[in-house]
Amino acid sequence: MIEENWGLLGHDWAVNMLRRHIQEDAVRHAYLFTGPPGVGRRSLALRFAQALNCPQPPAPGEACRACRTCTQIEAMQYPDLSILQAEHEGGTLKVEQIRAIQHGLSLKPYQGRYRVAIFLRFQEANPNAANALLKTLEEAPAHVVLVVMADNPDQLLPTIVSRCEGLRLRSLPVERVQTFIQSRGTDPDSARLLAHLSGGRPGYALRLKDDPHGLELRTRWLDELHGILSSNRIRRFAYAEKLTRDKEETRQVLELWGSYWRDVMLFSSGSSIDLTNIDRMQEIESLGKMIDLSRARRLVMDIENGIDRLDKNVNARLLLEVLLLDWPFVGSERK
Repeated sequence: MIEENWGLLGHDWAVNMLRRHIQEDAVRHAYLFTGPPGVGRRSLALRFAQALNCPQPPAPGEACRACRTCTQIEAMQYPDLSILQAEHEGGTLKVEQIRAIQHGLSLKPYQGRYRVAIFLRFQEANPNAANALLKTLEEAPAHVVLVVMADNPDQLLPTIVSRCEGLRLRSLPVERVQTFIQSRGTDPDSARLLAHLSGGRPGYALRLKDDPHGLELRTRWLDELHGILSSNRIRRFAYAEKLTRDKEETRQVLELWGSYWRDVMLFSSGSSIDLTNIDRMQEIESLGKMIDLSRARRLVMDIENGIDRLDKNVNARLLLEVLLLDWPFVGSERK
């Protein structure tokens, strides 16, 4: 079943649309793939690039995925494929990176039918880079296909969104991702946890599966979160100072906290939506009984706003101090 879908898990409608564009010789010059990280945006873009350039397709709109062209694209080492992104998640995609490929895009393809440029996490582009892409979109030659990716179209210039064919990719049912992870040799309990942690995003679930260190960090950070709740203000200030020594790590911790408090909010609301941190159910249920839905919702929103402000280079230590002071105190240690 997966092989009939460009080798992807899910997103059948998106594959069918892109396949039809190739079959009808109606390929757009620019596409916008949006959806949460790890949902499969990059995998879909690479399969699309293969279907566009495979020299011996088994059928129109398909790729053999075995020839030199297909394997080079899979490895992101194809001469007519360009991939741009910020140096790290939460970083900045700069105008120099856009300009570096503009000349190459103006040239005829070296090996395939199309030159394909994939812009990962384009919400991290600075204003100059966004304007440079807009110019590229307006002047793209017929042999160029641009694939722009972002978590949400609202993060991009409206003029960029309007010039792209939009495809919104959504998370899959958790059970489907669990079955997929089990098929990769993971035991059922671990696969269930990974599927929930990924929120139904197969790419993210695979990254978690192959990153035991990341899972260890998650356990440590959630243990520290639980410790913070029983700590006084002085200890919360000290933890905020410790955590802000590495901006990238700070962002990862905030995202984890956001998923944790979201679970507390869902439990408080009595929602039937799948929780993420199912291995911390006892803690989540205890907190969900302690704070009301309104406060839980505010804690989630504060963290989401905090991530946005962190990306805008606000004072990280002050940001964390304010967040931690608003968390409930579990126990008697308050001063």
